[in-house]
Amino acid sequence: MSDCYYELLDSDPDGERFAPTDLVRSTWSASIQHGAPVSALLTRALERCAQREDTRLSRVVVDLLGAVPAEGDCWVRSRVERSGKQIELVSAEMLGPGPDGTPRPVAIATGWRIQKLDTEALLHAPAEPMPPLSAAKARDMRKDWDRNYVHSLDWRWLTKPLNEGPGESWIRPLVDLVKGETMTPLQRLFTVADDANGLGNKLDIRKWTFMNTDLAVHIHRVPQGEWTGIRAETSYGPDGIGATLGTLFDEQGPVGAIAQSVLVRPRPR
Repeated sequence: MSDCYYELLDSDPDGERFAPTDLVRSTWSASIQHGAPVSALLTRALERCAQREDTRLSRVVVDLLGAVPAEGDCWVRSRVERSGKQIELVSAEMLGPGPDGTPRPVAIATGWRIQKLDTEALLHAPAEPMPPLSAAKARDMRKDWDRNYVHSLDWRWLTKPLNEGPGESWIRPLVDLVKGETMTPLQRLFTVADDANGLGNKLDIRKWTFMNTDLAVHIHRVPQGEWTGIRAETSYGPDGIGATLGTLFDEQGPVGAIAQSVLVRPRPR
């Protein structure tokens, strides 16, 4: 098995150029990338953009502009949209090969970076704690797919799929985001945060597709450790549109909130 989602090849006028591995492939189709590696790579670009040690990302919004090709190289570039001493807005863009082979935007991300200040005395996080990792059970999800994103994870379930109420799981990636690089805590978080949509799902995957078009994550505390806990539930409207809302955890407690828009469609027979 490959030990990473992407290999950094070089840089050119379109940005840093990466070769995706089989582990980015989506569970919906082997020809497209799963949203989790994409959002993690964009978060990497946001963190590295005009890097400042006195700030950190407080919110990241990723918009998937369409199917992100799993075949061929991809490029990532970033820039500061709004600079400031206490608050900055940075953006990142992923490009992939279009129908004619020319790179075109396939995903974008924006992030607010806020200057850090000691507020240890004000700690407050009211979300009910997740059950501990020791209470979770592994499921062999790899047997259901050819090698893809699922094969890169250690996924431990606290609730049964399609259960009443929110779904809960502990998840950690088993591979690097970029070959040879150590992931930052936020990059590690984003390698699994996009899974909230599937974890909170209430639909029969044999009858329906429910792909998210975006994810918005607000981080009130930088996560610690290898494991990310997700508690999420999806609501469905009467017109083919849903929304996933959830909370993200580390083993010490909640670290942030996530929201995703969901495109609900009948699965083609």
